[in-house]
Amino acid sequence: MELRELRAFVTASRELHFARAAEQLYMSPSTMSELIRKLEGELGAELFIRTTRRVTLTAAGSELLGRAETILGLVEQATAAVGAIQRDGVGHIRVGITPSAGPVIAPHLARCFTARNPDVSIDIQRMWLPALGSALRTRAIDVAITCGSFGAEQPHLGTATLGSEPLLVALRPDHPLADQPTIDLEQLAHDTLGMHPANLFPAWHAVQRQILARAALAPPVADLDDADLAACRWTEQPEVQWIMLTASLLANRDPTTVRPVTGHVVPFTLSWHTTATRSPVVWRFVQSSLRARLPPGWLPPPHNSPR
Repeated sequence: MELRELRAFVTASRELHFARAAEQLYMSPSTMSELIRKLEGELGAELFIRTTRRVTLTAAGSELLGRAETILGLVEQATAAVGAIQRDGVGHIRVGITPSAGPVIAPHLARCFTARNPDVSIDIQRMWLPALGSALRTRAIDVAITCGSFGAEQPHLGTATLGSEPLLVALRPDHPLADQPTIDLEQLAHDTLGMHPANLFPAWHAVQRQILARAALAPPVADLDDADLAACRWTEQPEVQWIMLTASLLANRDPTTVRPVTGHVVPFTLSWHTTATRSPVVWRFVQSSLRARLPPGWLPPPHNSPR
């Protein structure tokens, strides 16, 4: 069975007139008839009832028509996808990330994808959250990864939660809670929390504010002087009694004590421009990221289907 035979059959089935079908396919009526006869011989069944007045499909022909249309449709999709790669050079993906996604999740997803797509290059660009949103909307990047919520739903943008990291807190060794194996945020409600200013790390600042809002807490807050996301020098500020962090942000924290927080996580979000996913390679990256095995210690999202 050849594609040429299936195209002749589908066209003849739609027209129910061999001469008109042949004209559409730029072939002679005799060639059209020969292709149909050859297909019938291969299948061992008549596909058309031919009379001097009209042509109609047999039961076998009706059964074949839907399947043949599906086969030809898949062939057209495959041809279009390969043609897009050749025409547009879409073997390249631009991924925008906020700093909190840089240490672990972004390089992890890139490795997972390139392991199966070695010919595709991935350009990872670090951006602050407002610039990330603008770049995604204008298609300066194909995909965005950030901690917390990307913001209000916007037209032409798809989002999904990739996974979450358990929330941790860092305490001074002499803090009254330092000997506890886990911490409830409510226990820190009256202690001064150190946070980076919103204009320094807006995504990380926003996700901490979201966590405090969910816990219905409003502890006193002091701006951190340390301009590094990991805030390793926070203990140099005597007014700061604790900070939030995740395992991705852990560094040499002597002399601090790090403890997991009960009931709170830091989610990470994948976002993409839906028109960008018309590029097969971008859509493959989105699907690969949503299906990838998470790094050790990460928690799966409650629902991982794209929106």
